[in-house]
Amino acid sequence: MHKTDLPQYAIDGAIRRRGKLHQFEEIEPSKSALIVIDMQNAFLQVGSPAEVPVAREIVPNINELATAFRKNGGTVAWVQMTQTEDSLIDWSVFYNGVNNPDRASRMIGVLSEGSEGHAIWPELDVGDEDLVVQKDRYSAFLPGASDLAEVLEHRGIDTVVITGTLTNVCSESSARDAMMRNFKTMMISDANAAPTDEEHIASLAAILQVFGDIYSMQEIIQLLENGHKSETVAAE
Repeated sequence: MHKTDLPQYAIDGAIRRRGKLHQFEEIEPSKSALIVIDMQNAFLQVGSPAEVPVAREIVPNINELATAFRKNGGTVAWVQMTQTEDSLIDWSVFYNGVNNPDRASRMIGVLSEGSEGHAIWPELDVGDEDLVVQKDRYSAFLPGASDLAEVLEHRGIDTVVITGTLTNVCSESSARDAMMRNFKTMMISDANAAPTDEEHIASLAAILQVFGDIYSMQEIIQLLENGHKSETVAAE
């Protein structure tokens, strides 16, 4: 599992901007969604061109969070990175710049719908009531990349909790865009995974200062349980 202690500069920056560490100190579960980014075979299988070894270690935490969201009246959404041969043209800057030709071809192969790589990691507990959404860019909230934002808004959801992989790529991109689409945004420090501790921490530090909140799995579960009690009392 990654180290999760945030650097002092990030804590100081957050407090300097808002006068306290956390933007959001309460959660309304009925208006909240757990967003699980790219926890697919392509990113978790040993030997895959997109393998992130630590992603396998966060599977139990994501499952525990998903259970807590469902139990307390929240929504769970699983997001799958999905690519086609057209992506080589539509997203040529990524495939011709970030990747060499061999890796680009392999990435298309493992992220094509119906492929083994595209499937959600089998050890993850996907509920029948959960949402499953596809995206074709790093961010699940980038307009045109997926319809996740619209689906959540239709359900009255205004708060998103980001988990998955890679912390510093698709998770961070999704968190940034979610905030800019006016969702209350949080990332879970021990339920995201990157290639290295350094990349993981740097991403969390950036989100904390400007784009959202950083919580641990247990902290979020406690907020969910508190919020569920409040919603239950209000409904009586």
